[in-house]
Amino acid sequence: MHRLDDEYEALRKTVEEFARDVVAPVIGGYYEREEFPYDLVTQMGRMGLFGLPIPEEYGGMGGDYFALCLALEELARVDSSVAITLEAGVSLGAMPLYRFGSAGQKAEWLPRLASGERLGAFGLTEPGGGSDVPGGMRTTATLDGEEWVINGSKAFITNSGTDITGFVAVAAVTGRRVNAAGRDVPEISTIIVPAGTPGFTVSRKYSKVGWSASDTRELSFTDCRVPAANLLGERGRGYAQFLQTLDEGRIAIAALSVGLAQGCVDECLRYVKERQAFGRKIGEYQAIQFKVADMETRAHTARLAYYHAAEKMLAGEPFKKEAAIAKLVSSNAAMDNARDATQIFGGYGFMNEFPVGRFYRDAKILEIGEGTSEVQRMLIARQLGMPA
Repeated sequence: MHRLDDEYEALRKTVEEFARDVVAPVIGGYYEREEFPYDLVTQMGRMGLFGLPIPEEYGGMGGDYFALCLALEELARVDSSVAITLEAGVSLGAMPLYRFGSAGQKAEWLPRLASGERLGAFGLTEPGGGSDVPGGMRTTATLDGEEWVINGSKAFITNSGTDITGFVAVAAVTGRRVNAAGRDVPEISTIIVPAGTPGFTVSRKYSKVGWSASDTRELSFTDCRVPAANLLGERGRGYAQFLQTLDEGRIAIAALSVGLAQGCVDECLRYVKERQAFGRKIGEYQAIQFKVADMETRAHTARLAYYHAAEKMLAGEPFKKEAAIAKLVSSNAAMDNARDATQIFGGYGFMNEFPVGRFYRDAKILEIGEGTSEVQRMLIARQLGMPA
């Protein structure tokens, strides 16, 4: 998979052109206004990007997860807000429904998600939970006759409050059970809550350091009632579903990170040919050449890591360790390249009107979202047989 076949390359080229010709000229304005780019999302939907890994029977493109990753990389070379909107809409919104949903749930939601007409969100993280998902979860769902009654709150949920948000799949404690080690643990299930359901409140958008043109909100549930049939997959399997979803999502975030890292290289290569200092173009100075060479090396190495993880996933082989490695290496590359690009641009790198200024703001969250760098190291160590 290290050499793209014609179909993958055609997709990559199409998204590259869309990002350069359509997204790049306008995204700075959306970013400054902290405005969700509905027109860009609509165009991405028409291109089929939201349906890349969804089968044609549900209105998708019938592709695979690697195709999604290629699209994410190309979008993030220009802007991460539109890239994370796509990533979350597919890997956290559509894919859990496709993987675990009933025939009725798929028929109802997947065609609209695949077309970009609606966005799905995944309500997992809580204000007091962070990385400790099972231990920190306080949201509950109680079965009352033929309805789930949900109470609690969620934090940092992407795509949860847009005008086209269709639902949030909410992870909640639905009971208690004794695990194989004899310990009493929460039973976690996932329940689909459509937008606009009474008792489901969406807060104002967060004021964020980065990803300023994407939608991220806190959610609250107060005696929120949905049909019992809105259970996603099996009762008590919500945590297992979440772990599988995040393993796949880490490859997608790695691809997005690679895009940002490569975008930093792209911008610097243009800039060093124009900017002069002390009578010479700064690209003629070896110190600058070495810095850009290191940036390209990071992006290239990180790309190989996510390609390898995706290859194992598509082959049906275990890929948890490879996904964690890809996410760790790629997010580090994005952060390091954003720092170096800002340094090369000097004062202009601190201005939001220049892409590298936005790249610098966007990079840090990649070391946090969908599993922090510390969590990735923990996962890698455990996959190597080290004690939990």
